[in-house]
Amino acid sequence: MESLALHSHSVAAPSPISCRSTLFRRTRPPSVSPPSIHRLAPPLPIRFCAIPKPSPSGLFPLPFNESRRFDSTPRASSSLQPQAVPAPLPAGPVLQGARPFPLAISVAIGLIVRFLVPRPVEVTPQAWQLLGIFLSTVAGLVLSPLPVGAWAFLGLTTSVVTKTLAFSTAFSAFTNEVIWLIVISFFFARGFVKTGLGDRIATYFVKWLGKSTLGLSYGLTLSEALIAPAMPSTTARAGGVFVPIIKSLSLSSGSRPGDSSSRKLGSYLVQSQFQSAGNSSALFLTAAAQNLLCLKLAEELGIIISSPWVTWFKAASLPAFICLLATPLILYKIYPPEIKDTPEAPAMAAKKLENMGPVTRNEWIMIGTMLLAVSLWVCGEALGIPSVVAAMIGLSILLLLGVLEWEDCLSEKSAWDTLAWFAVLVGMAGQLTNLGIVGWMSNCVAKSLQSLSLSWPAAFGLLQAAYFFIHYLFASQTGHVGALYSAFLAMHVAAGVPAILAALALAYNTNLFGALTHYSSGQAAVYYGESTLNKYTRNVQSTGDLHRPQHDNPNSTAGLLRWGRSFLLFGLKNCNSC
Repeated sequence: MESLALHSHSVAAPSPISCRSTLFRRTRPPSVSPPSIHRLAPPLPIRFCAIPKPSPSGLFPLPFNESRRFDSTPRASSSLQPQAVPAPLPAGPVLQGARPFPLAISVAIGLIVRFLVPRPVEVTPQAWQLLGIFLSTVAGLVLSPLPVGAWAFLGLTTSVVTKTLAFSTAFSAFTNEVIWLIVISFFFARGFVKTGLGDRIATYFVKWLGKSTLGLSYGLTLSEALIAPAMPSTTARAGGVFVPIIKSLSLSSGSRPGDSSSRKLGSYLVQSQFQSAGNSSALFLTAAAQNLLCLKLAEELGIIISSPWVTWFKAASLPAFICLLATPLILYKIYPPEIKDTPEAPAMAAKKLENMGPVTRNEWIMIGTMLLAVSLWVCGEALGIPSVVAAMIGLSILLLLGVLEWEDCLSEKSAWDTLAWFAVLVGMAGQLTNLGIVGWMSNCVAKSLQSLSLSWPAAFGLLQAAYFFIHYLFASQTGHVGALYSAFLAMHVAAGVPAILAALALAYNTNLFGALTHYSSGQAAVYYGESTLNKYTRNVQSTGDLHRPQHDNPNSTAGLLRWGRSFLLFGLKNCNSC
């Protein structure tokens, strides 16, 4: 494509340049005298010249954008000088460090609790001071005056500097087995993405079930449920596998973001996959990082679940399967896509699989490693192999055989960031339990519930709903767990709710509210914030069908009710038999 550039006769052009049009022609003057201070030479003529493609030496001037062509119309008076381009305004100072307003609020919350709120007589000064630091840390996680890991480190530093916690106590959670299991799960997810195994599995389901839009949605939903137990990151599954597939299918069907065509296919597929992801994560213990954290926090309160992987699956299977089958159909009815049949989808999937070629060596290794890891997670207790050791064995195999390189692990920043702030929250929550804060809070809530003469099922429903809707204040499922899971579990137990039922129900709830808002989880940010698909989601939100203007999602609330009804009928029987 030709570019436009400005040249004058005073500049020699060593290469031949063909001029598109000459605005002024100037003959050589009979004599040239140096310009004086009081008399300036007339302005040089301006020509638009067509520039050929730059040579490898890069000697041609930089091209001007087409929208910046100069107006070269001849003026009546040649004395008019070209207008000077105003100098750009100096850029304002770039704010560095913490954001002042969120910082002030986060710090103020801790100071108010520490110095202005009267300390109960049952609580020691050390415990009350730690509660103030913990609340300030949680407020910072919500308001984000700094990145999450940085703010958590400041809270940890404060607890050590104020001698609220000893150094060894403050850092004790960094050796927590569950936290390292979560970190390794990020590396497993990277292996799925790097080898393309997750993409291949999802593409097979599109080929088998993708002849209709509803079948296409079921194919994507079931494929996520299949790979979830071995790919323990909902965010990685969304960003690494399903968002690219949905984008490709939508655009090939003429469903583009930002206009009415998004209702053809894209909006429906995004919402269906987004809502179904929470059910896939709740179905298996190892399908999401927050599941493992929930059971670890329950263990610190003395609630031990034997055969955790099997018990989790038995209690979750009925409500999870009901919701996995119901969600695409419900969305198909209340937010129907304009395209009902997608006969080209299986052909596209078949073509893609053909281009991918046969299953590679690294994919086979990934399959074998994940089968080994899941088997050890299921049977590890009988074999005496902890879950984290099983994960370490799997990661060691991937590194030894070259499926993953150590650089892949080092570049997985989210894993190391999670290690930092997870350990801080878990450590503080554990110390709050040891110092009696959690017990004091649960007793206060239990007395309030007893004054209302609530039975334990009513208290169970009330506390579960409160735990669910409080998530409007959080942008992270794991942050919510670290801040509130222990306290709410203690409240359930104090109100007479069976301990295992309460522990598992809160954990399942943690997966369900990940689809409550557009900022409620990592996968929500992926589906909503991806540069192409965000407009699909915004289109849904503007309709009022699924997302109200305040981004409320009734489908998530309906899922909570379906889970609650099924779990009370089915899960309690399994929990009491454990």
